[in-house]
Amino acid sequence: MHHTAPSPIASVQVIQALVAQELVERFGLPERRAAVLLGIVPSSVSQYLSGKRLGPTLSEYLGHEEAHRIARRTAQELMAGAAGPKILLEAALQLSESVGGHPAPPRAREKDTLKPDLQRKVPGWLRNRIAGEQAAVAECMRLAQRSRDELTRALFRQIASDSLRHAEIVASLAAYLDRGVATSQPTGITRADVEHLIRREHEAEATSEIDLGPELGGMMRILWDSMESDEHKHEHLLQLLLEVGLAEAPTTPRRRKRA
Repeated sequence: MHHTAPSPIASVQVIQALVAQELVERFGLPERRAAVLLGIVPSSVSQYLSGKRLGPTLSEYLGHEEAHRIARRTAQELMAGAAGPKILLEAALQLSESVGGHPAPPRAREKDTLKPDLQRKVPGWLRNRIAGEQAAVAECMRLAQRSRDELTRALFRQIASDSLRHAEIVASLAAYLDRGVATSQPTGITRADVEHLIRREHEAEATSEIDLGPELGGMMRILWDSMESDEHKHEHLLQLLLEVGLAEAPTTPRRRKRA
């Protein structure tokens, strides 16, 4: 079936409706709790579920596998403590792109393919990795629910959210590897975009007068270090994007890591 890409506003409403279905019908949450996670009133959830709101529009997506995948992942992220407005906007954008028809992974060129023995083994490895990440999500959510303080819950929710992203990344890689594609180049961005982002990150970090981490203890120290680790990871990924993803050698020097 052909799907027409919805407007940005309609995409948000559609993803709200699909996520509401996932939260209530798949995960068994009360409608009131689903409304809190979505940031809408309970009556809107009831109308989404009954078909009184977006009925004809929503019916177009009921058989759309990618739309349900996006909604299911978004529901899991909301349950893991992700910020509702931000995650819903990202999901709405993904929904709009998926129904609008974004390009399929390219066909593999001979030099970009995996070795035959790896091509046979990789699908099983990826399935096992996805299963492992999903199991980690469930365990982290169990531990978050057992915790009696917000900081410990925040830590396990963060790990659960990371594991969800890992499973999503593996699934995206699998879409390429299933076609024999082992190399992909970035599109739609320039070196100037990446270098500007690196500068902005450096400027943001330079506003801190001290490294607060050593002054903190317990869960506060752990959460602070988690943010610092993310910053180092972001810098590493952006440098790889310059050096590996984009053809030319990088012109932005590496920042020296803190001792």
